[in-house]
Amino acid sequence: MHKPLRLAALAAACAVAGAGLYGAGAATAGQSTANSTREPYNIGLLVKDIDTYYGITTDSAGVYQASPDSPYAKDLARIDAAARKQIDRAAHKAAHHKGQKPAVVFDIDDTLLLSLDYEKRYNYTYNSTTWADYVNKADRPGVFGSAELVRYAQAKGVEVFYNSGLSEAQRTAAVANLKKIGADVNLDAAHMFLKDKANPPAYLAACATPGAWNCTTVQYKSGTRKHIESLGYDIVANFGDQYSDLDGGYADRTYKLPNPTYFVS
Repeated sequence: MHKPLRLAALAAACAVAGAGLYGAGAATAGQSTANSTREPYNIGLLVKDIDTYYGITTDSAGVYQASPDSPYAKDLARIDAAARKQIDRAAHKAAHHKGQKPAVVFDIDDTLLLSLDYEKRYNYTYNSTTWADYVNKADRPGVFGSAELVRYAQAKGVEVFYNSGLSEAQRTAAVANLKKIGADVNLDAAHMFLKDKANPPAYLAACATPGAWNCTTVQYKSGTRKHIESLGYDIVANFGDQYSDLDGGYADRTYKLPNPTYFVS
């Protein structure tokens, strides 16, 4: 995963607490964007809004947690309900049309595994060493409803894939963490696509060669989805917490999960 834009982009990138985060990003009323000459949203107030949105508490070990009664959890529940209907439609269609292979694609960070404790602990800043240590602990909680949705898709006969900005070196930790939250579905290399900058796949040759990675997030993610569809699958739903997880096509529907803590272009 890479998160180059944190507090510097926070005011421009995140939505006001409690907002449903579907569709194209837009500034809310009274709030400026990165291209505006108006005074940006105050970071201190924004952090308070984020805390309220997640209903942040700490557990007995001092780990920051989101509340299951928070606006964040309610937004996720609405997205989950819509996604299940889409999965149901795809499964029904496949049952009546032999040869169809519906699939869903999930990002991992803050789509399946919640990084809120890292964000709070490091004040919404990013450091590659502390991030790698955090990921390798393989102890992130699941995003509310995420593991259940993965299993729901599998139960309906819809193939599950993962398309993540995590590195190939973080594969073992990612698999262990997904198993821990109950998303133990198709965690093999044929279904979980991670960044391999040293040996990028041939289907990304337009922007990545061994030792020379020039893919944007959109190129990497959409190129991977194109590859999945080249295997005969129809991606009926694509899930991500960043618009760059979703842009670039190769999915019938996209589902933007809320994440007001960082922005990846």
